[in-house]
Amino acid sequence: MPKSHIFLAGSALAMLLAAPASARLEHIQIDSVTPAKTATPTRYEIVRGRFFGTLDPADPHNRIITDIEGASRDTHGRVAYSATFAIARPVDPAKASGVLFYDVPNRGGWPIDADPDGNVRVISGWQGDLTPGADVQSASVPIAHARDGGPLTGPVLARFVDMPAGATSLPITGSIGKPTARPAPVSLDTTKARLFRQTSDAAQPVDIASGDWAFADCSTTPFPGTPDPAKLCVRGGFDPAYAYTLIYQGKDPLVLGIGFAATRDLVAYLRSGKPDDRGTANPAGSIRWTVASGTSQSGNFLKSFVNLGFNADEAGKRVFDGVNPNIAARQVPLNLRFAVPGGAATLYEPGSEGTLWWGRYDDVARGRGTSSLLDRCAASHTCPKIIETFGSAEFWGLRMSPGLIGTDAKTDLPLPSGVRRYYFPSVTHGGSWTGGFKSEGDPKSPICALPGNPNSSLESLRAAQGMLIAWVREGKAPPTSRYPTLRNGDLVEANDAAIGFPKWPGAPSPEGKLNVFLDYDMGTGFTYHDVSGAITRQPPLVRGVIPSRVPRVNADGNETAGVPSVQLQVPLGTYLGWNIQSVGWGKGGGCGFFGGYVPFARTRAERLATHDPRPSLEERYRDHAGFVAQVRDVVAKQQANGWLRADDAQKLITQAVESDVLVTRP
Repeated sequence: MPKSHIFLAGSALAMLLAAPASARLEHIQIDSVTPAKTATPTRYEIVRGRFFGTLDPADPHNRIITDIEGASRDTHGRVAYSATFAIARPVDPAKASGVLFYDVPNRGGWPIDADPDGNVRVISGWQGDLTPGADVQSASVPIAHARDGGPLTGPVLARFVDMPAGATSLPITGSIGKPTARPAPVSLDTTKARLFRQTSDAAQPVDIASGDWAFADCSTTPFPGTPDPAKLCVRGGFDPAYAYTLIYQGKDPLVLGIGFAATRDLVAYLRSGKPDDRGTANPAGSIRWTVASGTSQSGNFLKSFVNLGFNADEAGKRVFDGVNPNIAARQVPLNLRFAVPGGAATLYEPGSEGTLWWGRYDDVARGRGTSSLLDRCAASHTCPKIIETFGSAEFWGLRMSPGLIGTDAKTDLPLPSGVRRYYFPSVTHGGSWTGGFKSEGDPKSPICALPGNPNSSLESLRAAQGMLIAWVREGKAPPTSRYPTLRNGDLVEANDAAIGFPKWPGAPSPEGKLNVFLDYDMGTGFTYHDVSGAITRQPPLVRGVIPSRVPRVNADGNETAGVPSVQLQVPLGTYLGWNIQSVGWGKGGGCGFFGGYVPFARTRAERLATHDPRPSLEERYRDHAGFVAQVRDVVAKQQANGWLRADDAQKLITQAVESDVLVTRP
C-alpha cells in the first residue's frame, strides 16, 4: 500500500477513535456503598448513584425515540439525560459468577439485595415522569419542543374513577401506584377542552357543560374555585358512580422514550468493564453474561425494549443475552408523546395495539400486516434468548390471549426456537408473594368480594430464571414450553359452560369478569406496531372487540395446563385468576387483576350441607400428616423435574409442616 494511503487510513482511524460515541454513558457518579441487608455465603455490598449520558438524535439507534429531534442539545449536538442506579455486587470480585442480572424497576420501585448465586444485580431508573425520591429509581429526560422552538402541543387524556363521594377537586394524574402529574394545559378555557362521564366502559359518554367544570382547586373555595392547571373541579362535586374522562390540549411533553436508551447504555457500559470518561472505575466488575427480568409493567418494558431495537448498543453489540418478561401481556406505552407508562390496561389506555407475538403473524383482524417482536433484533443479529412467564390473571385482566392465538383467535401461534413460554396456572397477578399453605387464603382486597388467591408462582419463576441463566451461560436449553393451547383444548371462551367451572349455591361465576380486548383507532400520528409516536385521536375510537380466550378448569375449578405450583398440586381450594369487584366503579365485574380464592370445606359433612361438589380437605388428605406427606411427594417430583430450587423445596416442606391445614382443633 502506498505511504499516502497508509497515512490517510491511519488518520481516519485516529479521528474515528477520537470522536465521541454517538450514544453512550459518559459519567457514573457513586453516591454510597453500603453492606447488603441479607446474609449469603458470598458477602455483598450495594452501590448507589447516578449515571449521565448523551444521545445523537440522528444515530439510527436513537431515531426511533419519539420527539427526540425536538429535545434541547449540548454543544456537540447531543441530547443529555441522567438516571439513578443501584448495584448489588460481591465484596470479593473473585466470588462473582460473571452474570449481570438486571431487574427492571416497576414504577420506580424494586428491591435489590445480595444474590445467593453470586450474580451482580442491577436496577436503574428509566421512567422520566416519576417524582425523584430516596427509594425511587428515576430518570431525568428533556422536554420536546416544536420545530420553531415554541411549545409542542397535542391532545391529552386523563381518567378519574373511584373518587370519594362529594369530592370537589381531583389532581390531574396518570398511572397507578405512583400517580404522576399530567402535562399542563395550553389554556384553562374549558370551552377548548372536553369532560364527559360514563356509567360503564360500554356506556355512551355524557358531556359535562364547559360552565360546570374548571381547571381549578375547589377544596377551599367554592366552584369555580381557584384556577389551577393541575386540578379538576366539578360543580356540585364528583359522583363515584361514574367514570370521568378529561381531554385537553397539553404542552411540553417529556421525551420518555429515552428511558430505553438509558437502560441500553448503562448495561452496555457495565458489561464493558471499562472506566467512564472521567476515569471512574466500572462498578460492576468482570461481566461475561447479561440477563434481564421485568415483572408486569417492567416485563412490558422488556418486550418493547426488544421490539424497538434497543437490544443492540451503539456499536451494534447485543445488550442482554437473555430476557424474562414476567406477567407481561402488552408493550409498555413509554415511547409516546404525553405517555402514561404506568397504566393498567383500562379503557382508552394504549399498550395492546402493537405487536404482541414472538413469531411473525399477520394481524388481519386489525389490518396491521405481518410483524414480530423480534423483527429488529433478528435483522441486527442481537436477539436475546427469551423465557416468558405468566399466569391466569394475565388472561383475565390484562388481555394476554392474542399473544398466544392472534387477533382472530383461530390458531396457536408458533414460538421461535429462541423462545420458551411457561404458564403458571391458577395464580393471581404475580402469584401470592406471601406463599405458604393457607386454607383461608390471602387477605381480601378492600374492593374485591373474594379472599386473595394464595397460590404462589414465585418458586416456579425462580426456577425459570435459573434456566435462563443456564441457557445463556452454558448453552443448556430449557425444557419444552408449557402453556395452554387451542390444539389441546385448553383455551376456551370466557363463560361458565366453556370453562367448565363447578357450580353450587352461592358459587362465584367467571361470567362478565374478562377485561375485554378493544380495537382502537388512535389517529394518524400513532405507530401501532411499536406503540410509539403520538395519539392524535382522543378519546380513541373503539373499532370493535378482539376475541379472547381463557384457560379451562377441572372439577375443582383449577386450571390444568402449564407448570403447576406445589400448592396447586396439593390444593386447599379453588385458585382464580379473576375476582369480583365489590364496591365502586365497575361493581360486579372483574376486580382488576386480583385473583380470588374459594376454600374447600374442611369435612364431607360441611360440603354436603352447602351442596359443594368439590371434595373436602379431609376427603383428600385425611389429616394434617396426610397433607404434609402429599406435599413432600410433590416437592420431590417438582425438584426432580427442575421446577424447584433446593432452598425453595425445603421452605415449602417447612411451611406445610407449620401450616394449620387439618390440624386438630381443641
